[in-house]
Amino acid sequence: MSSFRDPDHQQRQSAAMTAKKAMLEKFRAAAHDPELAQRMAARKAMHEAGLARMAEREAARKVREAERAEQAAREAERALQAKREAEEREALRLTEEAEREVALKAEQKAIRDVRYAARKAAKKERRRGY
Repeated sequence: MSSFRDPDHQQRQSAAMTAKKAMLEKFRAAAHDPELAQRMAARKAMHEAGLARMAEREAARKVREAERAEQAAREAERALQAKREAEEREALRLTEEAEREVALKAEQKAIRDVRYAARKAAKKERRRGY
């Protein structure tokens, strides 16, 4: 037996159907709500502004990277130039040192030749006897 409080199957179905219709109407009303449209438009504007800011940041990052790359290239060029100059100075120092060594050897040879000539002359003089 069914009691007063227990609805039958058809009553439960009709109650479920009316609840579904009420939820559908509530959703349709919310979908056509002008306040919702304003919120969606504001949200879309904020999203687009965020995308614009992100694009600006990306462009600024690319500019910074380009400046860093340019700076690194300048630094590398300066380092290469300094290395070249140091190598040139070292080569110049070595050539000057070699020239001094050659001049020293020539001077020593001249002194040695003078001594040799003096010995030869002394020996010749001794042989002659005067």
